[in-house]
Amino acid sequence: MAIGHYLVLSGVLFSIGAAGVFLRRNLITLLLSVEIMLNAVNLAFVAFGRQFGTVDGQIITFFVMTVAAAEAAVGLALVIGLFRHRESLNPEAFTSLKW
Repeated sequence: MAIGHYLVLSGVLFSIGAAGVFLRRNLITLLLSVEIMLNAVNLAFVAFGRQFGTVDGQIITFFVMTVAAAEAAVGLALVIGLFRHRESLNPEAFTSLKW
């Protein structure tokens, strides 16, 4: 397959993630949308690495996946804490900085 196919798929995945971030009103859905966007970027890195015959794209993807796992763990912990406090997952319920 040509690199264009991978980049089109990466663009579609990134667009789906961006639409999820802008259109959904649920914190868990927002976190999942960000993860989809990160995976789209990872796919592009691997595609470029394959095109140029290097493993640099795979190495960068490994580091991005490590950071994404930490981000997901911390983000989910924050969402659970916020849900216990406000009993809502709507982002508009958390506009105030007061508890």
